[in-house]
Amino acid sequence: MVEQPHIERHTISIIVDNEAGVLARVIGLFAGRGYNIEHLTVAPVDIIGTESRITVVTTGTPKIIEQIKAQLDRLVPIHRVGDLTAEGPSVERELALVKVCGDRDQRVEALRVAEAFRAKRVDSTANSFVFEVTGKTEKIKAFIELMENLGLVEVVRTGVAALHRGKKIL
Repeated sequence: MVEQPHIERHTISIIVDNEAGVLARVIGLFAGRGYNIEHLTVAPVDIIGTESRITVVTTGTPKIIEQIKAQLDRLVPIHRVGDLTAEGPSVERELALVKVCGDRDQRVEALRVAEAFRAKRVDSTANSFVFEVTGKTEKIKAFIELMENLGLVEVVRTGVAALHRGKKIL
């Protein structure tokens, strides 16, 4: 019997120069080697906008994860690569906007579920709600799954944002 490789989920944070083409190079590295990206977020991290943080959630064997980090570290203009999963405690959050349309009973149940998940109602019309829900990816997935039977019509998600806990920085 052949033993299946152990697949792990890792959150990798990358500090890069905020300039055209950098994201394409990072994504090209993943695509060119067949690595999967589950979540991707990018945003400037300094006041003057010269650096950005790319947060990638990916999966692979421990060997593949090490290869990804090593190959990212060699790309220019990457300044730092950190594996938040491997480097100790971190905080991860995601945001989703979830639109639900339905009859009166579905709408009442959608409000009840939203309250249980601490989702905010950010828009409402005579026949729809838009909820904002934040938290770990598993929480977002669970909320969306419950809304599927209550008139879910549309979802948009930000992807994971993550930081080290405590004094440690990237």
